[in-house]
Amino acid sequence: MSGQGTSPGDLPRLGALEAQVMDVLWDHGPVTVRQVINHLSGTPAYTTIATVLGNLDRKHLVSIIRQGRSTSYAARLSRQEHAAQLMSHVLDASRDRTASILHFVDTMAESDLALLRDHLDARGVGETS
Repeated sequence: MSGQGTSPGDLPRLGALEAQVMDVLWDHGPVTVRQVINHLSGTPAYTTIATVLGNLDRKHLVSIIRQGRSTSYAARLSRQEHAAQLMSHVLDASRDRTASILHFVDTMAESDLALLRDHLDARGVGETS
């Protein structure tokens, strides 16, 4: 997120219920408050979920879609884009970005390293001409 003019402290943290609501949005696309409730375990109050969605809107994580009298909510970013922002935030907050990246790569599973190698090869990164 640093490329968007934000500081490391600007990334909104998700509470447990906010994370559950985001999972519903990511898994099911645009939904109403009632549909979110139907996808959650237990039966949270309508007003609780409406408040959570309002908070997520203020954190710029959801978009509000109004059609007539119906209001739906959709995630502004994919789950993968959000995860990438979280990783970028952690790196921005570290005091030694290079060491953090290298340590992370050193702890990656071989299958993840192979995926990274394939991706970098496909982009032509590291090739010399």
